[in-house]
Formats: sequence, structure tokens, C-alpha cells
Amino acid sequence: MPSSPTPSSTGAASIDPADLLAEACRELGRLGPALGALLGDIDVAVARSRPVPAEWAPVEILCHLRDEETEDFGARLRAVLDGRAEFAPIDPEGWVDGRRYRESDVRLVIKDLDARRRASIEFLAGVDPGRLSASVAHRTLGRLSASDILVAWVAHDRLHLAQLANTLARLWADRWAPHRAEYAGTIPYGNPPLSSRPS
Repeated sequence: MPSSPTPSSTGAASIDPADLLAEACRELGRLGPALGALLGDIDVAVARSRPVPAEWAPVEILCHLRDEETEDFGARLRAVLDGRAEFAPIDPEGWVDGRRYRESDVRLVIKDLDARRRASIEFLAGVDPGRLSASVAHRTLGRLSASDILVAWVAHDRLHLAQLANTLARLWADRWAPHRAEYAGTIPYGNPPLSSRPS
């Protein structure tokens, strides 16, 4: 179990980098089971459906996670640990249409994401926690340490799991219209939200 943060001389919490690394590995390992629970044997048409035109379809979310695994978080963590002076540019938003994510085979994307995540965790298991304080300048966020990237990596998983759950809720509700799913509560990407769940 990780130790509790202790106050430092600046008043900020002092975090043991070994604890952070171990917990990040555990949390990153949760993605595959979480996706399995959410997606199961998702229908191809549903996987390629967008809840509204401006939002991503489930397969697009999965492709984003897959490519971010190695071209963003994995690559940028390595850049910091290797002592590079800057990060290679990326374009996650542009990849969605440029790489035709929506046409991808959802089963192959899940398989590839799982393989990439296992490789990432294996890599992280060999990282010296003492190196996590190294940093590289980011063009808008200032200096980012390897620890910052690890924390953001886990948060990124959770943000997109929430996005995926919201998308699946909307697609489910739309599939069974005119039955009224609003009894569940506010479902994203739909009509103006109700003030509260009906009692």
C-alpha cells in the first residue's frame, strides 16, 4: 500500500516516486478489463455510431487510446527519460479523420490497444523511480516531468472511459426510442438535461 504524502518544506505534499510508479502501473492495468466490461461483444454498427455528429464513436475513442498509448504518453515519457530537449509533435484530433478511425475493426483495435498497454506496463516496470523527476519543456504547459506524464496517463484513461460510457448510454437510449430513458437521469449528448432524475 502506498505511503501517505508528507508535507515538504514548501507546504506541498512529498510523493514517493516509487509509490507513484507502482500505483500508476496498477491503474494502467485496469484499462483492458474496464473496456471489456463496457464493450463486451459490441455490434460493429454501434461501435461506429456517433452519439451526435461532433462527438466520437466508440471505435474512434478506442483508436485514440491506442495511438496515444505509444505516440503520446509512451513516447513522451521515453523522451523525458532519455533526456531529449523537446517532444515530437502529435495531432490526436487530426488523427481521428486523417487515420479514418471510424472505419477501423473494433476487435482489432481492442487487441492492438491491449498489446500496447501490456508493453507499456512492462516498460514502466523497469523504470528507475529516481528518474521520474526529469522533465522536458512543453510548448503550452511549461516543463513536464516524467511523474506529470504518468499522472496524466491514468487520468486520460479515466476521462475517455467516462466519454465511452456516456456515448454508450446515448446510443442505447436512442436505439430504444421512443421508450423514455430519461428516467435513468441525464443522458449526455441529447436534449437539454432535466433538472433532476424523476422520482
